[in-house]
Amino acid sequence: MHTQHNHSCGVQCKSNLPASAALQLVHWKQPKKSAASFGLSLLVLISVATLSVISVVSYLLLACLCVTITFRVYKSVIQAVQKSDEGHPFRSLLERDISMSSESVRQLADQSLIHLNWLSSQTMRLLLVEDLVDSLKLAAVMWLMTYVGAVFNGVTILILADIIFFTTPLVYQKNKTQIDQNIDLVRCRLEETLYKLQDRLPGAVKRTKAE
Repeated sequence: MHTQHNHSCGVQCKSNLPASAALQLVHWKQPKKSAASFGLSLLVLISVATLSVISVVSYLLLACLCVTITFRVYKSVIQAVQKSDEGHPFRSLLERDISMSSESVRQLADQSLIHLNWLSSQTMRLLLVEDLVDSLKLAAVMWLMTYVGAVFNGVTILILADIIFFTTPLVYQKNKTQIDQNIDLVRCRLEETLYKLQDRLPGAVKRTKAE
């Protein structure tokens, strides 16, 4: 019994590792790693915006090869001069097992299936107007997105999302109280407007739940 419980806890902890690592990067728990991730992701997105994806991937791999080949040659020269026998400089990395087990793939598939089912159910609920207020909210967001799409292309939106992804937590932590108050105020105003609009609709349309 204890073994099964420990195994389930271990599986759950492993599945939460990527999420916790992402949260640590976003909240700048380790500033060096967060800065490196932010800079690298922004550089890649800006490169994709100016160059083709093939060129960006080729340049990244070429830069990586230049670094690794230079370091390998440098270590080989040092070992030849000092007559040492340290071996391959990347031996520890080459011997590291990075293959995915069938259990890991199965867990990833299960998690993806859960999110896919949730997305499908929410999409059907919103498009078929199970809750009128929620569907009106989605319509308002999509209407705003048409203007966003007319001004920005997909890569530009990804660049803005990357900047917001890394900067918003810092801004929120410094101005948490004021931001929460403003968000609550906007949400209340929006809900009041939507409910007033719903009250003006005919009775048959006003129902919030589909029969």
